[in-house]
Amino acid sequence: MAELLYPILVFVHLLLFVLWLGADVGVFLLGQHFRRRSRYTLDQRIALLKLLVEVDMVPRSAWALMVPVSLTLVHVGGYWPLPIWALALAWGVGALWLALVWDAHLHDQTPRAARDRRIESVLRYLLAAFYLALGGISLWKGTPLAAHWLATKALMFGVIFAAAIMIDVTFKPVGAQLGALLRQGSSDATELPLLRTMNRTRVWVWVVYLMLLATAFLGVVKPF
Repeated sequence: MAELLYPILVFVHLLLFVLWLGADVGVFLLGQHFRRRSRYTLDQRIALLKLLVEVDMVPRSAWALMVPVSLTLVHVGGYWPLPIWALALAWGVGALWLALVWDAHLHDQTPRAARDRRIESVLRYLLAAFYLALGGISLWKGTPLAAHWLATKALMFGVIFAAAIMIDVTFKPVGAQLGALLRQGSSDATELPLLRTMNRTRVWVWVVYLMLLATAFLGVVKPF
């Protein structure tokens, strides 16, 4: 069974990548259709938005699980032997993050959800700093990740965290803008500010997509 652990973890790692990127493309397409005010009624667009929120739980869940799975994979593969406490911490962080994501989703628009998202935000800042430091130090000193492709992948994973943080920062005005749209109806006054916010957010979404593809390439090809 021990010899099967590494290929099983590789499979789970790839599965999480497929779920993350695949579902995120679905979220992107639903968002594109939501923008088409001339094609859909406002009620239809709100239904699309509700579906978008549900589909978005797939990449959010995959992202949370990617942290402990990737670190365990690095450990089992012999790239970076980690102490048991570090692996336990990684799985604890992943479990906490996953619980926060789903608790906020199930209690949306409540103080409890707002608290969950604040804690999740702190976690993401810490993880962004961790992966950026891990990748940067490894590329500079050749340790703890000696393989350059793996160190670069860690650095890129940190960039994904940073870009995702920027998605949330850029997307923050949407709540008030969407509320205005629902209260006042569809017009240039309510639609254009919302469209501008979504356009700014898409820049960071594309950064996440490109970084995901780049990390997948490095993990499979190992070019250096």
